[in-house]
Amino acid sequence: MSSRSNPAIVVRGLRKTYWTSNKKGLFRSEKQAVEALRGVSFDVRHGEVVGLLGPNGAGKTTTVKIISTLLLPDSGTALVEGFDVVKQAKEVRKRIGIMLSVEKGFYGKLTGKENLLYFGALYGMKGERLRKRVDELTDLLGLKAMKAENRLFEEYSLGMKARLALARALLKDPPVLLLDEPTLGLDPPTARRIRELVTDLARKEGKAILYTTHNMFEAELVCDRILLISKGRIVAEGRPDELKAKTPGLRLLTLTVRGDGVTVTSAQKVIESIVGIKPEVKEVEPSILEIKAKLSKLENVVDEVIKAVTSAGLEILRFRVEEPTLEDVFIYFTGGGDEAR
Repeated sequence: MSSRSNPAIVVRGLRKTYWTSNKKGLFRSEKQAVEALRGVSFDVRHGEVVGLLGPNGAGKTTTVKIISTLLLPDSGTALVEGFDVVKQAKEVRKRIGIMLSVEKGFYGKLTGKENLLYFGALYGMKGERLRKRVDELTDLLGLKAMKAENRLFEEYSLGMKARLALARALLKDPPVLLLDEPTLGLDPPTARRIRELVTDLARKEGKAILYTTHNMFEAELVCDRILLISKGRIVAEGRPDELKAKTPGLRLLTLTVRGDGVTVTSAQKVIESIVGIKPEVKEVEPSILEIKAKLSKLENVVDEVIKAVTSAGLEILRFRVEEPTLEDVFIYFTGGGDEAR
């Protein structure tokens, strides 16, 4: 129903409200509405990893659960490969692989391989096709090399469980993957392996992947585009470099200069005339100053600053420009705090 030229996931105006009870004394409670999603809209295309990045309780898991048909929205629409998640839920489930937790849903007294065979049978797979697919995935996810495929699930480490959970999501070889915090709590080698697999699945196999995380470092490594969600709303989106470019005043130019008779005031005037903001200047040694100036843009500014400083008779000993991190961008757009769901 959907061609590869169209978005694999289309979300428009999703809203979801939860009702909670607040205690008002020993015997009385009061219902309170909590808006988890407030009109969320975005697309995910084949061959890309889109990160849904936000504080705890921002609405990431609620979004994934609605797209995966596990939760009904109050309003709005979500399509997967052209199928509506509410009206055509059965068709949607055929086309998605979902990883909500590395531990939930598996059977402790079955081996990793037996768990995959069981879930494959539930998905309608059988015979040689199923056995071959399970072998492929235990090999791909490193479970075979770890000699873990024939160990009981209850004996698995957290890293093994994560690999098995991703294998389960891939059983049907679905075109769309929904991965909710897939590396949460994992050791660095296992987390790196999961990230590598995710990027390969998108770039080499053309899968559309929605990847939720609150780990800025991970988002920058894995995601082609990032959606910043805060209090149930998408507050910014774009490639990591685009988001950094939208964040004003976070680039920091640091200059160390030397000059006979140079004063803090004269150095400040030279820089302020170019960047438009009064820089911080301090004397680190006699006749040597350190200048720090925030830049809202980079184009030609650094060259102009260097030219002006040298024209003023100052010798530049060192200079560097510090780019904003994704964490800076995250804090700028969301405030960076945890949010009640």
